[in-house]
Amino acid sequence: MPFPTKLFQLFGSLLRFSTRRSSLPARYITSAPSPQNALDIFKGEWWCRLPPPFDGLRAGDLQIFDDARITWALSQWSDIDGQKILELGPLEGAHAYMFEQAGAGSVVSIEANPRAYLKCLIVKEILGLARTQFLCGDFIEYLRNSPPPFDAVCASGVLYHMTAPLELLNLISQVTDQIFLWTHYYDAELVGKNRTLARRFTAEFESEMGGFRHRLFRYQYRGSFATRRFCGGSRPYAHWMRRDDIIACLKQLGFDTIQIAFELPDHPDGPSFALVATREK
Repeated sequence: MPFPTKLFQLFGSLLRFSTRRSSLPARYITSAPSPQNALDIFKGEWWCRLPPPFDGLRAGDLQIFDDARITWALSQWSDIDGQKILELGPLEGAHAYMFEQAGAGSVVSIEANPRAYLKCLIVKEILGLARTQFLCGDFIEYLRNSPPPFDAVCASGVLYHMTAPLELLNLISQVTDQIFLWTHYYDAELVGKNRTLARRFTAEFESEMGGFRHRLFRYQYRGSFATRRFCGGSRPYAHWMRRDDIIACLKQLGFDTIQIAFELPDHPDGPSFALVATREK
């Protein structure tokens, strides 16, 4: 079957899925073509505001297309000019845009949420992203299937959505020597200060992988899991790690240089931090 036919079938099936779940307009659009028409397919669901000169379009409010965390990560990585970047969980394509602007040679960006994937395609078309390939699927399964190596991996806002977070860190370590990670983490004292957040944690248990022992803390999404704007994991729950366990795991995986920034112990959604981990080649 020729590739274009496969692509059209995939887009059609995803659009039918989205239409069933969100009452997307089934009618034809009668106005002249415009970026706003494309954005309005997911009207009311966007998180991010597009960058100039498209920032006047109606989308979301978050300024993620100029994310200080990514700017910092780029300053810590070796020169990414012409390099291959793997991004996990792009949401609406903002970080892929920043990587292209910084000179990345190629970006492979994997999104499991069909609605988010379609939004990434809309952003790609509006912004003219030429070196980014958005893939629709589970990045854990992608990493399990021995993909080619990458010069760097961006895992922003995904670790705390995993049911097996240590497996994700291990799989990332097999394809790169440079990681950017932003994540929430579990801290009993800090979480305990936020009653709404604390109620979402329902269990804790010991886990082990590759000889590394650590504790996991079960986080329940509850009602948010079934909403259209849900942007978490694929299961009704996830497992959070402790901050020190995340760092210790990366060191065991050979990442001997770890830079930390954007510490937010009082983040309303849970304590969080960012890190860049590098390993000598």
